[in-house]
Formats: sequence, C-alpha cells, structure tokens
Amino acid sequence: MKLQTVCLALVCVLIGLSTNAQKKSITLEDIWAKPTFRQDFVAGFRSMKDGVHYTESDAQGNLVRYRFSDGTRVDTLVNLKKLNYKGKSLAIGDYAFDANEQQLLLFTESESIYRRSAKHIAYVYNLASKEVIQLREQKILHPEVSPRGDKVAYVFDNNMYVFDIATKKTSAITTNGDYNHINGNCDWVYEEEFEFTQAYVWGPDGDYLVFYHFDQTAVPEYQFAMYDGLYPSQYKYKYPKAGEPNSVVSVYTYLIPSAKTVKMNVGDERDQYIPRIKINAFNRTPIIYKMNRLQNKLELLEGNPQTGETRVVYTETNDKYVEVHDHIQFLTRKNAFIILSEKSGFNHLYYHDMSKNETKAITSGNWEVVSMAGVDEDKQSVIYVSAERSPMERQVYKIGINGKNKTCITPETGWHDVSFSSNYSYYLDKYSAANQPPTYTLYGPKTKRLLKDNAGLRKTMLEYNLSPLELVQFPNAEGTLLNAWMIKPLNFDATKKYPVLMFQYSGPGSQQVTNQFSGRDFWWYNMLAEKGYMIVCVDGTGTGFRGEAFKKKTYLQLGKYESDDQIAVAQYLGKQTYVDPARIGIWGWSFGGYMSSICLLKGADVFKMAIAVAPVTNWRYYDNIYTERYMRTPKENASGYDDNSPVNMVKNLKGKYFLIHGTADDNVHYQNAIEMQQALIDADKPFDSEAYPDKNHGIGGGVTRLHLYRRLTKYILDNL
Repeated sequence: MKLQTVCLALVCVLIGLSTNAQKKSITLEDIWAKPTFRQDFVAGFRSMKDGVHYTESDAQGNLVRYRFSDGTRVDTLVNLKKLNYKGKSLAIGDYAFDANEQQLLLFTESESIYRRSAKHIAYVYNLASKEVIQLREQKILHPEVSPRGDKVAYVFDNNMYVFDIATKKTSAITTNGDYNHINGNCDWVYEEEFEFTQAYVWGPDGDYLVFYHFDQTAVPEYQFAMYDGLYPSQYKYKYPKAGEPNSVVSVYTYLIPSAKTVKMNVGDERDQYIPRIKINAFNRTPIIYKMNRLQNKLELLEGNPQTGETRVVYTETNDKYVEVHDHIQFLTRKNAFIILSEKSGFNHLYYHDMSKNETKAITSGNWEVVSMAGVDEDKQSVIYVSAERSPMERQVYKIGINGKNKTCITPETGWHDVSFSSNYSYYLDKYSAANQPPTYTLYGPKTKRLLKDNAGLRKTMLEYNLSPLELVQFPNAEGTLLNAWMIKPLNFDATKKYPVLMFQYSGPGSQQVTNQFSGRDFWWYNMLAEKGYMIVCVDGTGTGFRGEAFKKKTYLQLGKYESDDQIAVAQYLGKQTYVDPARIGIWGWSFGGYMSSICLLKGADVFKMAIAVAPVTNWRYYDNIYTERYMRTPKENASGYDDNSPVNMVKNLKGKYFLIHGTADDNVHYQNAIEMQQALIDADKPFDSEAYPDKNHGIGGGVTRLHLYRRLTKYILDNL
C-alpha cells in the first residue's frame, strides 16, 4: 500500500491528544441536530460591473456596496427588509441586478419544484425612483430583465411572457403551453441531466429572445402517491426511461420590435438533444448546441435570429460520448471561443476560430483541466482550475490564450475553490485540505484579506475524539493504484484486527477522494472510528480526473468494473494484519447504493453487510439521457443492462442487506426499491428495508436526516 498522509500540524496535535480522558465523543445530535461542528463560510461576492465593488446584505437587511480592496462600506443601495408593495412587506429571498445596475429583480415566496427549478412572486425595484413593480400576481419561473433594462421575460403555466416595465403591460410570446407543451422551461430530464432549467436566453441587445419549445406528448408518464390526506394524491409528470421517447425540442427566436416568432433550423432529426443555447459575443448571434441521441456527436450551430438559418461552426465527436458543460467563453474582439474538451484523452482548453474553422490547444499533458474560471481579453489570458499536480487537488492557473506563460496563482497543496470579480482583478479563495477547515481569503492588487478562518471550528475539534483522514492508494485486481482515503479507528493498534466500512459513489466522472475538508459525514465517520471501525473510500475505475480512458472504460457496462474494483480493494484490505476479513461492509447513496448492492451480491464471500440508500437497481428504470450516455439503449445493449443489475443477482445474497428509499423520489424512483424487494422475496432471501414517506432523493427535512443516520448507525453496529 502506498500511503500519503495529509495532516496539518494543528490537527496532528489534535489527533495525538485524542486519547486524553477529557476528549468528548461525537453524537448524532452533534452532527444533525446541533450546530456543534458548524463551519463559517463566505457565500461569495456579487461583483459589480466595475470589478472594484461588490454588494452584500448586512444583518439589518441593507443592500450595501463595498470596496473589494479593503472591504470599506461605500454606500447603502436599499434596505430590503423595509421594501413593501401596496403596504405588504416583502420577504425577499434573493435579488439580481439588471445589466445596467439601475434596477433590482426581487424574488419572494420562492417554491422549489425539482432539483434546479423554483417559482417566485417577483418584483422589479428601481434604485432611482424607488418604485416597486410586481410582475404578476401568481408565482412565475425564470424572470430575467432584458439587457436594455426595459423589459422582463418570464415563464408562467408553460408559456413565455414579456413584461414592459415602463407601461406595465404584459405580452404573451406563446399561447400553446400546456401539460404536454412547454415553452421557456426545461422538461424534467433536461433539467436533471443537462443541468439547467431556464430554457431561454436574451439576445445581447435586448432585441430578441431565443427559447425552447418541448413537445413531450410522446414521453411516458410516471406517477407516485403523496400521502398527504385521507386519500393519497397522485403526482404525475413526464419521465423518459432508457429507450423511451424524449420530448421533441424546437428552438425559436422572438423579435421584440416586430413581435415576430421565427423557428430556428436545427435539422430534420426529431430524436436529438439541444443541450445548450449560448450567445456569440462577437457578432451577437445565438449559438445552438445540437447533439445526437447517442451523445457521441456535438455540433454548435450559429443562427440568424431574423431568418432562422443556421450554420455549423464547431463539431466534436467521440467513439463513446461527448460531455456537455458550460466551460466555454465566446470572445468579444474575435469571432472565436475558448472551450474545454477531452478530445486529446484528457480535459484541456482549446481556442477555436469560427471564421477559419481552426482549433488550437491552449493546454496539454496527461492531466486534467477541471473548469474554466474566465477569460481576461484585456490581458489575453485564460484563468482555469486544474488537477495537474494531483487528481485529488485543485489549483488555479493563468495562461496566455496563445498557450504561453502559465502561472499557478494558488500554489498551496490542497483544494482551492476560487471566484473572481467581473474584471478578474480580485478573487476569493476558499482553501482547505483533508483535515484543515476552510479559510476564505480575498486577493487582489496589493490586497490580501483573511475573511474567515474557521477558528471556532478548529477550537471545537480540539475538544473531540477525532482521527485524521489519510489520503492513500490501493491496488485493484489489475494492479492499478486507485486513489482512496481512510480513517483509522481511534487509538489505532496495528496488532489488532478491525472491521472496515467502505463508502463510495463510483458514478462516471465522479470523485469522492479529494484533499479538501468534507462535511457532515466526516464527523459521522469519526464517530464510527471512535467505536472501533475503519472507514475507507475508494475512487475506482470510471471516476474522474484521471483521463478519458480511465473514466470511459465502464462504457456499456456500468457497474462491472466499478464493483470489481471495490471487491478487489476489500480483498486486499482483508489480507492486512489490522483488518478482520470477516467484518467488511460497504454503503452508498444513489449510484453508490447501486454499487453497494452489486458488491454485496457479486462479492458475497467478501462483504458481510451492505447499505443501499436510494439505489438504481436496474438501469432500465432510470432516465434515458443519463443511462443511454453510458449504456446506449436496452435494445442495443441488453446484456450490459441485465448482467449488471442487482435485481438479477439476488440469488447470490449471503450477507445482511439494508435497502432505504424515499417514496416520492422523482429522480431514482421508489420502483427501484420495490422491484429489488420483490426479487429478494422471490429468491427467498432475507433483507431489511426502510421507506421514508413523501421524501425525495435527498431524504431530508425536519428530523429526517437524524432519523436516517440513527438507523444507519444502529445497522452498522448490529451487523458489522
């Protein structure tokens, strides 16, 4: 075993003193009911256009303008708590400036819908006139002020509207919206898998809108019961499972001056995806992403908003799949953009000239660019986040657009999460390491200001029995070293044998093993470590930031290589002198629950116990965009689906199995749990289960998480 322990001196002292009698033991109430381990944080800054100032609300509700350089309060723009509309006080949950920073869009009475969508009662507030204007009496989705500041677009009842601020008149852009026809808002599967929900964009001059229309008539409907009354109500929505029909997506422009709607040419293929719409900052035209259903060909179409004509300006293909993301920036001074792509086998930055249709690499090497933070056209440089030093770390770099003069601006070992001001002069660095709580520091010209250092949490940690999280590597069956972390039992003695609880997620491109400070589960794992358990987490084949070949090896066989790796590591651990090979368990949530189920069944002689929370148990039950990206359709790849489904492996069960699910899970349906339970019953196999009524994929709210972790803890103590 190759071992690399990451531990700050302060935390080493903390752990070294953990045997002292005065140390406290962590309780579940400390983690889930009390603020015992509360982290201080800086939510970030709302940079103003000048890049010199930012806004933030103070404790009194004042929206204040501050200077980045020294944090000086410059002036108060408005007291949000004192705003009212027709004598009614407004409980403002959030705000957004218009492009000219003369008006505020105010969000109140917000109501979540799915993972990324919410509707609000929305208002516009004029900073000069101090007038408050309500956009509509009902809750609306995605209100956004036009770049000119004269209108607000929004979605209501699946139709798009434009509100004129001066006249206070509303115009309907569409009138065909209903349950099967959605305008300006994503259908469920686009929101979940393409990770956006507002399905329209303003043209940069405010003279047109580009919006989606989803025709989901052919998409099958899913229903589940909500136990909210004497007779449960039925919640229904469109959910396309693997191999099933998708929405037919059309794209339109709405020309503000003429109130004319133009259909954009995205080709004749109906079974395709439109995963993004962007704006070319150079010639101010819409850029429409077009992807085939196999998701192995991506085209960027430049459109004429007046005529609807389009032309292909960029194409990327892959023998497996192309990732869709937002790491692209169109330049204002050249007809070009900078994009992140893994076409070389590793994620890197490229400069693409649309006029010449030429692409040049900006970065290269056997390491990954994680994301693009921005492009500073004045300095002809790109700012990006990199895993160059280690897949488990993040540093921030600047490099010339020409690929020269690369500089690391956050050299410290560990994890840097950075956000920049609008002109890139200042940046906030959230920095942490495996055993080091985050510090928040603001950097800029002649500026370095420590904003938060979590001194209170550090002090609290000194009072508790804690074991350090160690970054290590374990070999899989082929000898490939897999990144991992482990937390040893308190007062670890290498001459004793300990039970092991493995945790993993394992989904394509995911990552759990990082040199950063984690959240609540860190405390829970330490609570278990105090009770004598060793905790191990392994990022196996298919996880991210180690190159395309490592990540995409699982293509068409989700679950096979990932579970092989977890089983191999468990076998390796079982041979160590300090591990009890008869007491190895595994748990996970979502894809991790799918994996823990497979591992217990494939590794029946390796694992004593598994816990699966909200697992997929058969990929035929999951949505098509995600599943087909990695597996193609069930018709094309029946064996890939069936050979790696836990429901088809239940005859192998020997150990203890605990299956947990929320009955109102709109993402991984409760059907997965029911089908797994039925398969276990048919095979006459004992198991344990827990259903959380009306809870979604997160299984939270109220004391639910505390209840859940009590169940998890007891199950581990009783069965491992």
